[in-house]
Formats: sequence, C-alpha cells, structure tokens
Amino acid sequence: MKVLNIHKRIVNQPKNKVTEILKTLSLSNDKIWPKENWPEMKFNGGIKVGAKGGHGPIRYKVEIHNPAKVILFRFSKPVGFNGIHKFEINESEKNKTEIKHTIDMHAKGKGLLIWIFVIRPLHNALIEDAFDKLENNFSENKKATKWNTWVKFLQKKLRNKEKIKPNI
Repeated sequence: MKVLNIHKRIVNQPKNKVTEILKTLSLSNDKIWPKENWPEMKFNGGIKVGAKGGHGPIRYKVEIHNPAKVILFRFSKPVGFNGIHKFEINESEKNKTEIKHTIDMHAKGKGLLIWIFVIRPLHNALIEDAFDKLENNFSENKKATKWNTWVKFLQKKLRNKEKIKPNI
C-alpha cells in the first residue's frame, strides 16, 4: 500500500532561525525532537550522510543532510516499510518558514498492519509534538498538542517498554 503522510507547520520566524533549530536534531541539545515524551532519535556519530540510527523500533539511514533545505532518511526497519521520511524547510514569506515532514513509502505485510494501527497514530502525535517544540523555542505561549485517546492508550502500553512519559 502506498503511504504518503505529510505534516506542515508555518513558523513565524525567518528561515535561518528555523535552520539553526533543525541543526540540533539528534544532538544532546536537540531543540526539535520531543525526547521528553518519545524515544530519542539517535545516530552513530551524529546525523550525516550514511549514518545509521533511528528512534524506538524505527530504523533508518541518512541519505541527504542539508539542514537549510532537507534531511532525508531511508527506512531499514520495521520490515515492510520501504521508502523514506524527511524534514524540509522553506521560506514561505520574509519572516515565515514552513517546516514539513513527509513519509513516502510502500508498506506491506506485517509492516502495513503495524503502520495502520500503531505507528501512524504515534507518528502523527510525535511530529505534532516536534513542531510544537520547535515553535516553543520562539514563543512565550507554549504549544502542546493534545493526544487522542488511541495515542494515549498506545503510549500507556508502550511506556514501560520504551520508557515513554505520558503527555496527557
């Protein structure tokens, strides 16, 4: 099954400021990945072309690393996820920047079932949390997207296994 999952957010900041935040992805001072509530994004030696890593049970390899434009990862796990996910940033106006996260893959077999019932809802919540965290770097009015009931249920089931904290 073809999967195209896109999240976009306009951040009221110039592109160079959003780029600086994206450069922290997976570092100890990460200002975008919501590791407070989700498994941490980790790579062997940091994010660079060829680096292998992931978060939780999701594994991928860096194929493109240009934080001023795009960071593109190719899935290696779970089995049945054949494709990529990427972060992109584009200036939409002078002091407005669009951040976009895209999953573009074919899911098959067990991977398709895992995507539909587990990964997709968790992924959607995680990306909205990441976009909130990015925006919160620039705002005193902190954003916190609420999780739906299914995400709360999945988080509760996975919390002990992955040491995920609830965002309720």
